[in-house]
Amino acid sequence: MSSKPVRTGVAISIRTRIIAAVILVAGAALTVSGVLVFILQQRALDARAVDSLRQSKVALQHLIEGGTNPETGGALTDPSEIVRLHLARTFSGAHAGEVGFVDGVLYWLPTQEPRLHLEDDAELMAHVAPLTTGTTTIIQTYTTTRTTYRLIVVPIAGTSSSAALVHAIDIREYSESSSSAMVLYVLAAVGTLALVVPFAWFAVTRLLRPIGELRRATDSIGEADLRTRVPVRGNDDLSGLAGAVNRMLDRVETAVMARRELLDDVSHELRTPITVVRGHMELLDPSDRDDVVETRALVIDEIDRMGTLVGDLLELARASDTVTPSSVDVEALTEAVLDKARALGQRRWNLEASASLTCCLDPVRITQAWLQLAQNAVQYSAAGTDVGIGSASDSQWVRLWVRDKGVGIAPGDIERIRGRFVRGSSGTEHVAGSGLGLSIVESIARAHGGHLDIESTPGEGSTFTLVIPLRPCGASGETP
Repeated sequence: MSSKPVRTGVAISIRTRIIAAVILVAGAALTVSGVLVFILQQRALDARAVDSLRQSKVALQHLIEGGTNPETGGALTDPSEIVRLHLARTFSGAHAGEVGFVDGVLYWLPTQEPRLHLEDDAELMAHVAPLTTGTTTIIQTYTTTRTTYRLIVVPIAGTSSSAALVHAIDIREYSESSSSAMVLYVLAAVGTLALVVPFAWFAVTRLLRPIGELRRATDSIGEADLRTRVPVRGNDDLSGLAGAVNRMLDRVETAVMARRELLDDVSHELRTPITVVRGHMELLDPSDRDDVVETRALVIDEIDRMGTLVGDLLELARASDTVTPSSVDVEALTEAVLDKARALGQRRWNLEASASLTCCLDPVRITQAWLQLAQNAVQYSAAGTDVGIGSASDSQWVRLWVRDKGVGIAPGDIERIRGRFVRGSSGTEHVAGSGLGLSIVESIARAHGGHLDIESTPGEGSTFTLVIPLRPCGASGETP
């Protein structure tokens, strides 16, 4: 007795997993995009800040190279005067400021407002004072307890003294617009994720609808109801899965119905011979030798009949399950079946036609079915009459037939004799057998994706034709 597997862990639906994955991927994409945007924006801001610092150096350089003293009209040669004049002419803005140093000491301040008051940050002044006495321009970033600066120190050397211009930008204030943009980006990203959830839920629900239908269909299937099928919509992978499950259910239904029919047939057909045997055994007189011999012969006959019946039932049950298709030369198969059929009875066996082609079929099962039709022709025709065997094909089908000149079949019996244990209404009184021959033949034909055609005229004869689809090996053997 098998035990059911025990589920462990928290049950999370596929829908929830997919939506969570979508949210995680979308969130990761938005996060990475935000980080990249922030980095690029910071680099752009830094480039703009450095460009602004360089422009102050260029403006100062113009004064050094071609500036004139507004009071005397002469050339500017005093470094301190150059810095003072530059501070008087330029406007830094609210997030930047400039100061002038002379001989390493803070000396000049701008008069235009608004500006960033660099002189109020003692840490900054203490840091840049030594730099103003150098001879090279310095661009650097410096952080104090108040803020972070991006600054440039432009020294000017004179004959008797030196001066320097210090231009600094408050990076925190300067990047305030960037911070505001990032806040808006974060809000937009959160809003986007909030919109992703319902859209993802709707899309995933539609996408997984075949799985839900598949689950409901499989849950509703039992031995009492094997007809439920999953609706197939579209041509995607899930629709293909639904179609595959439907084909599996078709096979399961066929197998279960075959089992039921087998059990019904066994219980029904064996009941009569068992009853006959039991009745005669109960009436047997052990002291009467003739009665014992007669009863023994009857019991053996009934047991043989039961053995034949059971063998036919098993053959019928296996007919559609043990088909092994291979590439077969139909012409050679036709001639081989004709040679084997000659041993079935004294008839004039004729080869009516032979198809010259190769077809994918099980030669053993087809030979079995073909010879069964030939055996039926012998049973229902007189000795010495014609029996024809032949094969032909068209673009879609291969036809394998047996034609006899026997008693024929009444029109009303043609469909009826396809059933199990059923025979025609004429010419069957002295014919042995279980009545399963045509059922076995038709089962083999269906296993190849084909069917059995029957044409008959009472008193003139019958033609039984196996119709098999013409297709290469490797194609599905299921009946459409």
